[in-house]
Amino acid sequence: MGVPTITPTGVEQSFAEDDIIVSKTDLKGVITYANQVFLQVAGYTEGEVLGQPHNIIRHPDMPKCVFKLLWDTLQSGNEIFAYVINLCKNGDHYWVFAHVTPTFNNIGEIIGYHSSRRVPERSAVQKVIPIYDLLLEKEKSCTDWREGMDAATTLLLSHLGELGIQYDEFVFTL
Repeated sequence: MGVPTITPTGVEQSFAEDDIIVSKTDLKGVITYANQVFLQVAGYTEGEVLGQPHNIIRHPDMPKCVFKLLWDTLQSGNEIFAYVINLCKNGDHYWVFAHVTPTFNNIGEIIGYHSSRRVPERSAVQKVIPIYDLLLEKEKSCTDWREGMDAATTLLLSHLGELGIQYDEFVFTL
């Protein structure tokens, strides 16, 4: 099963303030572990997500450039914090405040990734939506998706440079 095509419903789901969505992936982003909160919120069974690419829950309103920044950060051995909109199996969506870290073996090599996601502050989500909309607009302005992602990445990094902060520092200012 590849990543399914799911039409967003526009309906937002939520989860409890004290719940933590947890997943682990291999180096290619294939899910190797998903906790019950992940399964419950996203609407999948364990059998449906294990062995699947993590982008099975990628919402089309999530800018590709943010994921590029996330992957570049992780592959360099660093952790990252990000606001992410995810897509449920039924087309609903949910926002998370994600903390993603590389997993290392005993000789310091990256062997996978671990993500813990919490309920985000509503005020931060309201601030990030127009930024993500602007990035999506930039991505869609190019005919080639890679060129669009690169153009949006440049826009994002330029904005962060003007502020004098990194992306994960920026998310804590929201």
